[in-house]
Amino acid sequence: MDKQIYPPSITGKGASFATGGSVFDHAFGKGEPYTLGVEEEYMLLDGETFDLVQHIDSVLAAVHGHELEARINPELMQSVLEIATPVCRTAADVEEQLRKIRAYVCDVARTDGMRVGSAGTHPFSLFERQRITARDRYRNLVDQLQYVARRELIFGMHVHVAVDDPEKAIQVVNGLLVHLPQLLALSASSPFWRGEPTGLSSSRQMVFAAFPRSGPPPRFNDYADYAAVVGQLERTGCIADYTHIWWDIRLHPRLGTVEIRICDATTRIEDVVAITAYCQALVKHYCELHERGEPLMDLATGRRNRAAVAQLIRRTLKQIEPHARELGSERELEGIVEILARGNGADRQLRVFNANRDIVEVVREIADATEVAAIPA
Repeated sequence: MDKQIYPPSITGKGASFATGGSVFDHAFGKGEPYTLGVEEEYMLLDGETFDLVQHIDSVLAAVHGHELEARINPELMQSVLEIATPVCRTAADVEEQLRKIRAYVCDVARTDGMRVGSAGTHPFSLFERQRITARDRYRNLVDQLQYVARRELIFGMHVHVAVDDPEKAIQVVNGLLVHLPQLLALSASSPFWRGEPTGLSSSRQMVFAAFPRSGPPPRFNDYADYAAVVGQLERTGCIADYTHIWWDIRLHPRLGTVEIRICDATTRIEDVVAITAYCQALVKHYCELHERGEPLMDLATGRRNRAAVAQLIRRTLKQIEPHARELGSERELEGIVEILARGNGADRQLRVFNANRDIVEVVREIADATEVAAIPA
């Protein structure tokens, strides 16, 4: 992850913050607030067996010199392809860019006898058969984490939303913590692991939980508090830089964004766009609460009673619909209601599997739906 989503005009050095010998150069406020960037990790699949194939180098060679080359990158495993959109103003812009990029990578893959799939895990491929990408960052990661890193055969979707002030960004992250279960439930698309149904909608989340510095972040009082923690981790050699902190939601100071990382890779592009609109409207909601000096926990129930996640999502939608309207993403946000009505990616995979108990058919359906999503509406 952590590829360049935003152009240099936005990610150039902003204000510097020093603490304990550590200096942060951030880009909060250097660009238009609430702009978006989305990253997706795709599976590279054999066109006949639908098992994973180690062909990222072939894909990268095929896209060399193309206008979308900078949007397509390798990941930890050679069977994984990562894409990143350019900066987008609205969820509709995200949809346009994702359709364009998905269509291109699907065409490239088919030319080489492959297919592309988007889901949180591959339903039956084994991590032991995957090769590590020949990049220093990934080799160092495996050296440090060993089995934990080798087991990380998972695929995620990350949503970046620009915020115009670092103090505001910290408080937005604090406010968004209560929404992590909602975002995971909406995007969950990994009910299988190593050929078996796990009973979980997101097996990916449990696999990634073994990583250090993962899971929900702590609550920070302000940007100085955050900078002090990250600076301490850097000085003690725990991390090379903040991009080695893999929280479910984190600041990305170099990009000037709040990065929402908890989501599974999502098969249907309509769902990706709806979740992106949901994230953008939530960020705007909490930014405005902070600007007015109001408490940021208004969307939480404030009680210890259990509630169905669908109920919480509908409650949240009522709060953020005005923000989506102002952002020009009201139509895209309606896709959240559709997910609640027909189910998430995990529900669809299980329906396909239960029909014939055929795990390969599940992967074929993922590939077909990913490819259909690439066709312009």
